[in-house]
Amino acid sequence: MTGIPSHDVEARPVEDRPAEGEGPPVLTHRQILVILSGLLLGMFLAALDQTVVSTAIRTIADNLDGQTAQAWVTTAYLITSTISTPLYGKLSDSYGRKPFYLAAIVIFLVGSMLCGAAQSIYELAAYRAIQGVGAGGLMSLAIAILGDLVSARERGRYQGWFLAVFGISSVLGPVLGGALAGQEALLGVDGWRWIFYLNVPLGLLALFVVSRRLNLPRRQSDVRIDFGGAALLATTVVPLLLVAERGREWGWASPLALGLLGVSVASLVGFVAWERRMGAAAILPLRVFSSSVVSRTSVTSVFVGAGMFGGLILMPLYLQIVRGASPTAAGLQLTPLMLGILVTSMVSGRFMSKTGRYKVLPVTGTALMCTALLLMSTLGVETPLWMPLAYMLLMGAGLGLSMQTLMVSVQNALPAKDMGVATSSVTFFRSLGGTFGVAISLAVLFASLAGNIQDRARAAGLPQAVLDRFGEASALDDTSIIATLPAAVRSAVLEGFADSMSTAFLLVGLLLVPAFVLTVRVKEIPLRTQGGLAAAHADARTADTAAGARLSATRSETAVL
Repeated sequence: MTGIPSHDVEARPVEDRPAEGEGPPVLTHRQILVILSGLLLGMFLAALDQTVVSTAIRTIADNLDGQTAQAWVTTAYLITSTISTPLYGKLSDSYGRKPFYLAAIVIFLVGSMLCGAAQSIYELAAYRAIQGVGAGGLMSLAIAILGDLVSARERGRYQGWFLAVFGISSVLGPVLGGALAGQEALLGVDGWRWIFYLNVPLGLLALFVVSRRLNLPRRQSDVRIDFGGAALLATTVVPLLLVAERGREWGWASPLALGLLGVSVASLVGFVAWERRMGAAAILPLRVFSSSVVSRTSVTSVFVGAGMFGGLILMPLYLQIVRGASPTAAGLQLTPLMLGILVTSMVSGRFMSKTGRYKVLPVTGTALMCTALLLMSTLGVETPLWMPLAYMLLMGAGLGLSMQTLMVSVQNALPAKDMGVATSSVTFFRSLGGTFGVAISLAVLFASLAGNIQDRARAAGLPQAVLDRFGEASALDDTSIIATLPAAVRSAVLEGFADSMSTAFLLVGLLLVPAFVLTVRVKEIPLRTQGGLAAAHADARTADTAAGARLSATRSETAVL
């Protein structure tokens, strides 16, 4: 409004101050679906890349002689995607979502090309870190853009498509990854390298569709970029992951491990102080955590992410190593997981749209996930195949009920102007939990592997030479040797693997217990009936009206005096 002092008007991007009588356009269902197609394509890239590696990682690690270091390939991706996610959310709130979404696609494609050219397991992990920087934007911004356009009550109807993409990628990715990894060479290139090269045509298509179809208002803002917060966040998370990954080698109480933990704690303290100082420009504004919904859901997301990613990294290894499935067969055997996600995500979306309620969904979902992972801890070498398939269906059902409802609850609890922060915070904490889940589950698996194999070999009366051979988990850096072992030795090795995987499944399953408790305690807030842009416009009009009233009152008082 003309003549209103700047301090009387809340600082907002230019697009959030529409002309009098104007507001964001009301989109039809068809228009939303057109925009959604571009968002889904971008998310498909990131979701597929998380799963396509899962069944191929054994072949990749064998090829690069780094089976016990394979955790870095997944962990590096998760670290960078975790750290970049809140930065994308904050920048997109200030400057608009589309340019950062396009940038995320480009960064992801560059990382994919580099991954395909990797010559060592650690080089591959470094390039996966570049991919993760792009994936952090692809995952969070797609959901934030949908939140801008669609009301919280209707959002589940559309977010179900995102989970459907995640579910499809959870099956298509392992099948595709297994099929390519099973090829010794394709057009003169190692088969597994095509896992990354195939991202290029998909990424270029996503780039074209998003640039042409996604039309959002441009924003102008003078908000500072919180690079300091991002750096402190990185130095908080990375040392913890290093200890989780290498603690078994260094010793959990070794000076190096304790030193890294000290760095992490000091960085966390510095991060909190820095974010308080940055105020509204903070990468994770501390004010949002004053809401019990946000704080409890954030912690819940950590546990859900740990259980989800921990379980998803272990199950393909169980199917391939313990049960002897080929990479392609293991991918197909993950189909029940996808069906569970697909069905329950659609059902939960319709439930929220019809009733405006959501709390019962994550409560049920975390209970199902916990049950499924605890049941997976009972799997052995001779377990009938239908049992792990049934447990995967149960876990998929829990994921479909939990993931989108946790996101919607936080988006609904915060003001519309914080849509990016709301979305990225849930994605950040889920990715953070997933990073720890992967690192810890694989650390437990390989830390206990040698001892369990030796116990099984000793119980079978095998000679001391066998015990000595498998005294270290590194003896199985190339797991393809298992098929060449004598029957009695192979049986001991597989039983040892099954025992270690049972322990890892049990651990990640127990992480879902506090997640269930927290979802029960989260307060349910009635879902908004406006999209983020519409709500922001309404908030802007309200703020302008209030500012105008204050100005009129001030002028009246001046006239009286």
